[in-house]
Amino acid sequence: MSIVNTPPRLVIVVPCYNEEAVLTETNTRLTGLLKDLTAKSKIMKESFVAYVDDGSKDTTWQLILKLQQGSEQVHGLKLAHNAGHQNALMAGMETFKDRADAIVTIDADLQDDVNAIVAMVDAYLEGTDIVYGVRRERTTDTFFKRTTALFFYRLMAVLGADTVYNHADYRLMSRRAVDELCQYSERNLFLRGLVPLLGYPVKKVYYDRAERFAGESKYPFGKMLSFAIDGITSFSVKPISVIFLSGIICLLIGLGMLGWVFYSYIVDRVVQGWTSLMVSLWLIGGIVIISLGVIGNYIGKIYIEVKHRPRYHIEMEA
Repeated sequence: MSIVNTPPRLVIVVPCYNEEAVLTETNTRLTGLLKDLTAKSKIMKESFVAYVDDGSKDTTWQLILKLQQGSEQVHGLKLAHNAGHQNALMAGMETFKDRADAIVTIDADLQDDVNAIVAMVDAYLEGTDIVYGVRRERTTDTFFKRTTALFFYRLMAVLGADTVYNHADYRLMSRRAVDELCQYSERNLFLRGLVPLLGYPVKKVYYDRAERFAGESKYPFGKMLSFAIDGITSFSVKPISVIFLSGIICLLIGLGMLGWVFYSYIVDRVVQGWTSLMVSLWLIGGIVIISLGVIGNYIGKIYIEVKHRPRYHIEMEA
């Protein structure tokens, strides 16, 4: 770890999807922060905020253009279609990395404390390549969301994925870390698992997460569940091992049932009924269906990867 002697060109990448209700306030806070850091000589005056419009259906892009015309500290990138949050982040980093010494990624909803960027920059100047923004607690979440999030992180740890608890996609990365991250060409992106694989010096900056400033959450339960499944299947093949173990258990149960049938026949206690038959059918049928679903998920990911389609298409840059 070596100390950085010159202020970096900092780029803040902000993915946006239907964020017209919050974007003006977000821009005010982020550009104000850049001005403060520039005045303290912690970053270069060429630093800027880069908004990535991920195929918004409202006036988000028009608002980005308006903000860009009014400030040299604002740039915009419009994707041709909704590519998803992770792809929008990658689009921003890949597009602007050649104009940055360090990149911060943060969502537009202002739930993440923008002032934590100050501590991230300080850590970068001390020679840290990756600085994670980590929530101190989850008091703003519902009980259900807190519980499922805790279960997800623990499950990822059991499956062998190296993730940071209570960290989303709020982080600072040095130019060399971003360059290495861009070498990962997979289409099924799970950045929270990919970034720890880089192995560069890391630090954590803790902050309190606020309520969403305006607008609606872009991550309802369905999307969160899909994101969790993508994360698990992108970083572990252990679910397939679990399927094999389930098959062994089912085989042992079947052998036990066979022994019970023979015993009942020998002692002449055979009872005509359907309870044991139905239980067995439902048990085995459920395991078979779940197994097919898990295997199918992996096959689907292979199908997507081998086609090597672009992760996103850029319509225009401002």
